[in-house]
Amino acid sequence: MKAQVKWIGEEMFIGTSESGHTIVLDANAGALAPSPLESVLISLGACSSVDVVSILEKARQAITSCKVEISAQRVDTVPKLFSDIHLHFVIQGNNVSTKHVERAISLSADKYCSVALMLNKSVNITHDFEIMGL
Repeated sequence: MKAQVKWIGEEMFIGTSESGHTIVLDANAGALAPSPLESVLISLGACSSVDVVSILEKARQAITSCKVEISAQRVDTVPKLFSDIHLHFVIQGNNVSTKHVERAISLSADKYCSVALMLNKSVNITHDFEIMGL
């Protein structure tokens, strides 16, 4: 896998993936686009959500929506690394099993989500969920 990041002026950058997709990043505290660290949180949420949805669908759970709200804390010293990240999954569907959601989130966090597994080495990642019926 390869990628490229190109400076386009001031504190703006364009990242291009090997597959040809682009994202704009803003190192100026995310004033005009997500900051690099915000993109890490978005990537973590996306990676985890892909796993959770896939696992729940394979378990024949009738989900209609999966949203993850992500909050993070950073240390006060430079570099301002993440110390803690919390993922709150909001699953919507018809008769969705708590047991299946717990299992899906656990499998994602501990086995499948590459982003979470890389961050786990230095960041405390926690998660919880709620299920909303139709």
